[in-house]
Amino acid sequence: MRKSIASAAPVGGAARYVDPVSVLGTEVAKRVAPLGDGRRFVGAGGWALALAWMVDFVVVLFGVGTGIVALALVDRQVDFGNGMWLLASTGLVFGVPLVYGLFYGNGRALGAVLTGTQLVRLKDGGRLGFWAPWAMLVRTLLLPLLIVAVLASSFAGGGGSPPGSPLRGSLDVDATRRLWAAEAAAGSVIGPSW
Repeated sequence: MRKSIASAAPVGGAARYVDPVSVLGTEVAKRVAPLGDGRRFVGAGGWALALAWMVDFVVVLFGVGTGIVALALVDRQVDFGNGMWLLASTGLVFGVPLVYGLFYGNGRALGAVLTGTQLVRLKDGGRLGFWAPWAMLVRTLLLPLLIVAVLASSFAGGGGSPPGSPLRGSLDVDATRRLWAAEAAAGSVIGPSW
């Protein structure tokens, strides 16, 4: 259970502001952003995000490929027919990301573990929980389609990014922990909710 921000203040006085540049350095401090509850976090860098997505995409692609091979081996024994192949293949394309997403509940699938990032809810920095399989489906299947749609729209003279605000964001685990430790020592914030 989290303490309130007021109870985190030092006994002798008010909380002090922590300058992220002094804790993290100039380049990393540029990625500091607020959560919905007022705490600050360090967003993951662009290369870390790209690498984490690529690792997760390869894991899902490997899972779908393994499923297709397994279907082919079973089809040699029992004739599925074309309709069953289409249904099973579609099930694999949507099912594998959802199953892989079950391991994403704390926001750290294989790609995030390898890159030191974590996907969190932007309103409070909490875990994804029940919505993790959906987040992995969006991340591995729908995101590439969105990128293609945005690129096609930009070539056709359309706008850039889609409207709305994101519900989830990736944070740099190590840098965020250092920032939160410095803020806790200054009495200005509470620690992580995960």
